[in-house]
Amino acid sequence: MVERRPAGFRHSIKKQMAAVFSLLMMGTILLCWFINNFFLGEYYISKKQNAMFATYQILNMAATNGTLSTDSFDIEFQKNCGKYNINYILLDAESKTLKTSTPDYSTYSQRLLNNLFGENAEHQKLLETGEKYEIQIAEDDRTATEFLEMWGVLDNGNLFLFRSPLESIRESVKLANRFLGEVGIASAIISAVIVYLISRQITKPIEELTGISERMIHLDFDAKYTGKSRTEIAQLGQNINELSYTLEQTISELKSANNELQRDIERKNKIDEMRKEFLANVSHELKTPIALIQGYAEGLKEGISDDEESRNFYCEVIMDEAAKMNNMVKKLMTLNELEFGNEKVEMERFDIVALIRNYLQASELLCRQKEIEVIMEAKKPVYVWADEFMIEEVFGNYFSNALNHIAGKRVIDVKLNRHDNLVRVSVFNTGEQIPEDSLPHIWDKFYKVDKARTRAYGGSGVGLSIVKAVMEALNQKYGAVNYDNGVEFWFELESAGEKVDDEKGMETEESQNG
Repeated sequence: MVERRPAGFRHSIKKQMAAVFSLLMMGTILLCWFINNFFLGEYYISKKQNAMFATYQILNMAATNGTLSTDSFDIEFQKNCGKYNINYILLDAESKTLKTSTPDYSTYSQRLLNNLFGENAEHQKLLETGEKYEIQIAEDDRTATEFLEMWGVLDNGNLFLFRSPLESIRESVKLANRFLGEVGIASAIISAVIVYLISRQITKPIEELTGISERMIHLDFDAKYTGKSRTEIAQLGQNINELSYTLEQTISELKSANNELQRDIERKNKIDEMRKEFLANVSHELKTPIALIQGYAEGLKEGISDDEESRNFYCEVIMDEAAKMNNMVKKLMTLNELEFGNEKVEMERFDIVALIRNYLQASELLCRQKEIEVIMEAKKPVYVWADEFMIEEVFGNYFSNALNHIAGKRVIDVKLNRHDNLVRVSVFNTGEQIPEDSLPHIWDKFYKVDKARTRAYGGSGVGLSIVKAVMEALNQKYGAVNYDNGVEFWFELESAGEKVDDEKGMETEESQNG
């Protein structure tokens, strides 16, 4: 590794800062001087021109509303003219002097008349012209000085002339430029010294940080910045201190990450084991129906029984086992879509009562054949937010589960309970309880409480796993409860309004089955 060494700070920051600030200040002063020298005079004339126009408007308004001869107008008008160094004269239609601010009113009067009749136009520079006025720069023949003039006719027919000397403006510009130059040079020298001194204070902690960074290059993390200021440099020093601590922490985190990687590998192996277990379970579930199908099919082929009734029995067994396999494959495909998030959840507002009643109506014949009494008191619509197709799948699994495990009085009771902003749908069936140690596992794939009985009705052990996947996709609760005379399975959905009266079927949360 090539060793780095300071190059003696040949490009010192404090020198660069002093030079940059000095050049910047000198450039600013020169720019201001240039602007003042070439544009300040025009700017003054423009402002003076605006002031004359404003004075003309005041005078014209007073002449129009009849206040021209009042003392209050005279006072305010004199103040305004004095403020902008404007001399004026006002003549009536017969050239008689009405108002003036100069004792040399005869000269002003003659000047106004000359302007009116277009005399001495060659010594004038027109700046602005209006309907009843003109603004111009005119040269006085006697004094050879220039004036800014405005003359014209008021709305009442009176003539007016405003004059303001331009020599004072040009003299003011010269003084301003001279003052700016002298003060600017002195300010630049003083500022350069101050900037140099300040830059030394700024660069001192930077030099300290440079030394610390050199030590950190050689992995010496004990070096710490000790400055107490509140500037960005102090923050940089604190960041370097934290960097030293962070490097140590990073090494520790790398070791932790390595351990976590090992755990991830173990989790992957566990998932592989779960996959193998899943395949083993599927293989086990399919082995029996495949064996039956194969055996009865071979029997038919070899002609073990010649009578029509036996052949029909063999065919029915084959068809029944194939249907069970087909049903299990469909449920596994549905469960796979849900668990891997491939099934899109479409939230919609629908009537859960109508969905349940339609399902019960479709199952009415099967219930009569099994001599099962189905009770559902809810009649009015109950609207919820969920995926209607998925909820029909959940209710169908609960109801099929109740049909297959019913015993005793052979009653299935479907209820809707309201709790806060939730609607709980429950399916209760009379029969044997689920063992308490089996309750947490009934939602696992292929888990069967009574395998012999499940085999009898063709259960796959996947239905409740589908319920679990659907309800978790909807972020809602579900569960199962044992009662003395049977088992209740339930799930909850978000209510979408339309409350239903209790006497029409909505039960309270505390209602019990039995």
